[in-house]
Amino acid sequence: MIKITFPDGSVREFEKGVTGLQIAESISPALARSVVACGVNGETVELNRPINEDASIALYKFEDEEGKHTFWHTSAHLLAEALKELYPGIQFGFGPAIENGFFYDVMPPEGVTIKESDFPAIEAKMQELAKKNEAVVRRDVSKADALVEFKADGQTYICERIDEDLEDGSISTYTQGSLTDLCG
Repeated sequence: MIKITFPDGSVREFEKGVTGLQIAESISPALARSVVACGVNGETVELNRPINEDASIALYKFEDEEGKHTFWHTSAHLLAEALKELYPGIQFGFGPAIENGFFYDVMPPEGVTIKESDFPAIEAKMQELAKKNEAVVRRDVSKADALVEFKADGQTYICERIDEDLEDGSISTYTQGSLTDLCG
């Protein structure tokens, strides 16, 4: 058993490997439906990450700064997944959460232009994908493995970023549906 300390100082015991979502569910189904991320020992993490040792936890909703950031970060991944399905061969650059939303820098396939009039179709694809409620799976990978994976997917810009900007041991990927995306 591990001890989880809540923001009010109360402590409860849970099985090793419990997730933030399971902790929220143990408190209230309504809370579990409204949380989007959790803080574990001060680090904001996804709700499905196992907690394997005693920890302090905070549960974040969209109204919380950490919750908004996480929601928008995941939304950027969802945007990338939608773009990949709509525009096969698209190249991805950066897709961060920002102060008031998110964006993704992309290079469409040769001969393709993404116009403002395409936004409704992109949004519809994002909504379709979101309804699938697919798990977001985080993996920590070596630099070499990341380069192999993204090179196989034809992601030139991501490979450049990995090669030039990221250190081995600090690379995470998130897979959501048909997309595996880089997260520094």
